[in-house]
Amino acid sequence: MKNKMKSVPYNASVGHTAGNGIETLTEEKWQAIILNNEAYNRKFFYAVKTTGIFCRPSCKSKMPNKENVLIFDNAQQAITEGFRPCKRCKPTGGPLPDHEWVTQITHYIEANYNKKLTLQSLADICHGSPYHLQRTFKRIKRVTPIEYIQKTRITKAVEYLADSEESITEIAGAVGMYNTSYFTTLFKKKTGLTPTEYRQLNRNKEMYTGDKNDNKK
Repeated sequence: MKNKMKSVPYNASVGHTAGNGIETLTEEKWQAIILNNEAYNRKFFYAVKTTGIFCRPSCKSKMPNKENVLIFDNAQQAITEGFRPCKRCKPTGGPLPDHEWVTQITHYIEANYNKKLTLQSLADICHGSPYHLQRTFKRIKRVTPIEYIQKTRITKAVEYLADSEESITEIAGAVGMYNTSYFTTLFKKKTGLTPTEYRQLNRNKEMYTGDKNDNKK
C-alpha cells in the first residue's frame, strides 16, 4: 500500500542546538540588529536559524524574524554551532569562500523547495547580489540557481509520485509549483514523461516485479 504523502516542515533548529556561547536576545540587542548599529559590532554576533548564517549587528542584509535569531559573544562560537559567516558583512574579518557560500544556498534550496524561491529572494536570504549569486552559483555548480531549484523540485515530485496517492495538482503544490500546467511541462522536459505517465510506468514496474516474485514461490 502506498504511503500518504506528508508535508514535513523544515526544522530550522536542526544542527543548531543551544550550547555554550548562545546568549539571550535582549531588546537592546534586537534594536541594534534592526538599526544596523555599528557600535555593537564588537559586542555580539547574531545568527539566523533558517539560513544557517551569522552576521554582525550592522549587517544590511534582509531583516530576520526575531524568533529565528540566536546571539553569540564571538564568531567562533557561531561557527562551532554550525553557522557560516555572512558573505556581505564578513563577521570573521575575511571573505567567505565562494564554494562555502554556494553550499549555504544549496542547503537553503533543499530545505525550502516548497516555498516561493526567486533569484532575488535567494540573494536577500544568502546576503549577496542577484548578479553575483547567478554568476558564482553557475561557475561552481554548472547550473543556475533557478535550474537547481527546478531539479530539486522535480526530484521531490518523483518521490511523491512513487510513494503517494496524491493528485498531480497536490504534488505540484507540495514542491512549490502551484501552476499545474507549468509543473507538468517542466516535469516532462526534465524526465521525458508527464507526471501521470511517470506514475503509471512506476506502477507497471511494481506490478511486474510483484508478479515475477510470485512466480518464483
